[in-house]
Amino acid sequence: MNPEMFSVKDKVVHVSGGSRGIGRAIAQAFHNAGAKVVVSARNEEGLKATGLDYEVCDVTDRDAIERTTANIVERCGRLDVLFNVAGINFRHGAETFPADKFDEIMAVNVRGNYLMASASGRAMVNQRSGKIVNIASLHTSQSIQGVSAYGTSKGAIGSMTRALAVEWAPYNVQVNALAPGFIVTDLNRKLWENPTMRGWVEARTPATRLGKPEDLLGAAFFLASAASDFVTGVVLNVDGGYNAGSLWPLEFPR
Repeated sequence: MNPEMFSVKDKVVHVSGGSRGIGRAIAQAFHNAGAKVVVSARNEEGLKATGLDYEVCDVTDRDAIERTTANIVERCGRLDVLFNVAGINFRHGAETFPADKFDEIMAVNVRGNYLMASASGRAMVNQRSGKIVNIASLHTSQSIQGVSAYGTSKGAIGSMTRALAVEWAPYNVQVNALAPGFIVTDLNRKLWENPTMRGWVEARTPATRLGKPEDLLGAAFFLASAASDFVTGVVLNVDGGYNAGSLWPLEFPR
């Protein structure tokens, strides 16, 4: 096997939602690997803190998406990889879920991610190569109570990934998705410090631990590199076995 298959050196990589959490970890790792990385998000202070090239972009604004994508292509000459990370969540019972919160989640997680993929895909189709990696979720394939709108949006990401993969495969553009398990980030660290919550995840996940943003990097490099040139339309779970099943709580002979 040629290790160069996994190289992202000199690739132009846009990480939408790259100012924090999973997006920031991906952006930093690709920068360290020699890629030309541009991060985008709404919060300019957060973008500046990454120390990377950046574009201020609100994914609910189509003009901002088009401008950001055009700026990257103009400045860097091409666009090789998009990580579509921007997303929001809101926990509330489905029977009284606020309509404005539902609309906000759909505007970012579905419409915003679709329009970002569309703008990036246009550039990639024109150059006859590219990789788009959407961020799906455990909720893409199953549900947990209290996050029905978020789950709806992440189900849509799975469908969007497959639809775009089919449409752009003839142009050598691969579209896949990463589906993280329960990942500890600065945004949710307080939640996972709760012993009940942490214990529930550790008991439910065959790997018996929560994930770290770094756990996603191997899969991210695979989907962004030549190693995945014949892989498209896939939702890749990076979840410590959560989707595979549960550990049996009883002891058995070994």
